[in-house]
Amino acid sequence: MVKRRTVLLGGAATAGALVIGWGVLPPRQRLHTAQPLPQAPGQVALNGWLKVGADNTVTVMMAKSEMGQGTHTGLAAILAEELDADWAQVRLEMAPIDDIYNNLATVVDGLPFHPDNDGSIKAVAGWLTAKTMREVGVMMTGGSSSIKDLWLPMREAGAHARTLLVSAAAAQWKVPAAECQASAGTVQHPSGLRASFGELAALAAQQPLPGKAVLKEPAAFKLIGKPLPRIEAAAKLHGTAVFGIDAQPPGLLHASLAMCPTRGGQVARFDGAAALKLPGVKKVLAVAPYHGGTGAVAVIADTPWHAKKAAAAVTVEWDHGPAATLSSTAVMAQLAQALDRAQGFGYHSTGDVDAAMQGASTTLTADYRAPYLAHAALEPINCTAQFKDGAATVWTSTQVPGLARRAAAKALGIDEGKVTVHQLLLGGGFGRRLEVDYVAQAAAIAQAADGAPVQTLWSREQDLQHDFFRPACMARFKAGLDAQGQLVAWHNWSAGQAIVPQVLSRMFGLPGAGPDKTTSEGAFDQPYEWPHARIAHETIDLPLPVGFWRSVGHSHQAFFKESFVDEVAHAARQDPVAFRAALLKKHPRHLRVLKTAAELAGWGQPLAADATGAKRARGVALHQSFGSIVAQVAEVSVGADKALRVHRVVCVIDCGAAINPNLITQQMESAVVFGLTAALHGEVTLQNGQVQQSNLHDYPLLRMADCPQIETHILPSAEPPEGVGEPGVPPIAPAVANALFALTGQRLRALPLTLA
Repeated sequence: MVKRRTVLLGGAATAGALVIGWGVLPPRQRLHTAQPLPQAPGQVALNGWLKVGADNTVTVMMAKSEMGQGTHTGLAAILAEELDADWAQVRLEMAPIDDIYNNLATVVDGLPFHPDNDGSIKAVAGWLTAKTMREVGVMMTGGSSSIKDLWLPMREAGAHARTLLVSAAAAQWKVPAAECQASAGTVQHPSGLRASFGELAALAAQQPLPGKAVLKEPAAFKLIGKPLPRIEAAAKLHGTAVFGIDAQPPGLLHASLAMCPTRGGQVARFDGAAALKLPGVKKVLAVAPYHGGTGAVAVIADTPWHAKKAAAAVTVEWDHGPAATLSSTAVMAQLAQALDRAQGFGYHSTGDVDAAMQGASTTLTADYRAPYLAHAALEPINCTAQFKDGAATVWTSTQVPGLARRAAAKALGIDEGKVTVHQLLLGGGFGRRLEVDYVAQAAAIAQAADGAPVQTLWSREQDLQHDFFRPACMARFKAGLDAQGQLVAWHNWSAGQAIVPQVLSRMFGLPGAGPDKTTSEGAFDQPYEWPHARIAHETIDLPLPVGFWRSVGHSHQAFFKESFVDEVAHAARQDPVAFRAALLKKHPRHLRVLKTAAELAGWGQPLAADATGAKRARGVALHQSFGSIVAQVAEVSVGADKALRVHRVVCVIDCGAAINPNLITQQMESAVVFGLTAALHGEVTLQNGQVQQSNLHDYPLLRMADCPQIETHILPSAEPPEGVGEPGVPPIAPAVANALFALTGQRLRALPLTLA
């Protein structure tokens, strides 16, 4: 008889062997969907990423959201390049929800490793994470990862389809496939034989699946690297582009909300009798605070105006929840106390920082802080949903269509397979539409509409006050210099809320485990070659929902770090550019970006006064985020009324291979404007758990008249493409702050920047 211990050990060994065996295998294919793609008459799907029509159109299946960043154009160009398609014949269609479209890059990049770490543990962790996300991950647009995530899958899909089309032509012509060549939507043979993709598509689908398709060498690229026009630009110009707010299914009703004024609160009881007597009103109902959201009373009516008027007539008693006593002053005091009592989880350490600090001739200390921020996308939160005959249809702008489907299904108590999601254009996202609170809310409201579709639309005030905010954060620095003014020690610790544990809880019901890289990114993962250093973060739990905001932790940690680097350079009596360069001897790419920005900006040369006679000064910042390296030099002046004006920003980026220079330039310009908005104006304050800002009059955006001249320079690179949507945001605040110090002698250590 076999002993129980033997069975257990044998079972454990077998399980371990299976795990190891699974781990060494490559991630499962990202070429074919689990279910066949829907095909219109005359269309043939050659893999999960593209369909070829009899009219010679090539329809690219788009797995990423378009929210103004140009992702659709860049990704379509990558696939069309390897397919050798005619760019004029390329069309787009949103991809269905399928595991081959799961985002692998963002989660792998979210592992808390330093970019310079080339060790085996990092490699294994990344490998296993990518494999896991292929199986149980999510379709997601975020983390500046769209191009990076699909760089190879899109190329392989195009090359795979090209191989099938060439094989079909060779079979039809009875010639060797090696003699055939694809070009501009056709396959040709030296004999003069020629066929279009549309003519070959049906036969191509019958060809044996090729092995590993051969990808082009960069020298052969015809589309990649070219400034192609945006593929959706024409539709946006003539008004046919459909955003979430434009959804108009037949029989549409409209819902407006009375939301608890305290973030995260909910309805205790309400009286909707007065609202129900108003014209056009259909239903009045309480809605729970789904997925970390805020509770509300919803009014369903014939028109948005009727719904809004009726919502104002509802009498509600609120349960203000755990955030009812929260204030910005108390939050900042708690963060400061955390810096005093603890030094947090260490994300990066080198040498013996304590011993080096004790031996330093000069030490400097400084505290920095940044407030909560809202996303303030120009398209306010909205979602249209219909629940009929036990199934649901959702029309929405989301960065996570799979999670949106799951949220709607859960709110309705039905299986995910009974929910159809129509993914529409986003009028801005910036991370806010990574959340699904509004989707679940809209689904629950639609459930009460007796089968009619309902569009739930938030007001601008509700959008701003019921956001998932960029966390407030504080950081403390200490640096040591030797007698020659050389940096010998760098100590930095910060305190603030962690985003990832909250997201895991409200999205999946899972507890957060392990360190959250986003708390310290921008502080610990930078290229500077500190001789002795420790960089850490203390996580604080507060009853305010926080979320991913464009460039996440980099958005404030870059301001802290690059401002203090300038402080140390000044104390060492060194030029800020030269001081940084001395810390980048083993990082030639970063050094090149820094020096190029300085040269193009005329660093060290005199600056003429502005039109009013006000003096100008320059400030510099260098930062790496989402795989890309960005340096910015800002030119600023201060008026007689102490009004700060940014005149010019020189922005240099190394983002690896530049897929479309136009898109990169647009994203750098967008990032500078977005970052300047936060640096000069952005601040969300709380009193009794209620956001004090309500609209763009007290949460202003940068206006056209205040926009600086922005000059973007893209450095050529043979490296794979990296992120572009977010890396231009982090350096602008410190570049401006450093210029202000050079101009006024005031060191501003808090955002938004306000001169004394």
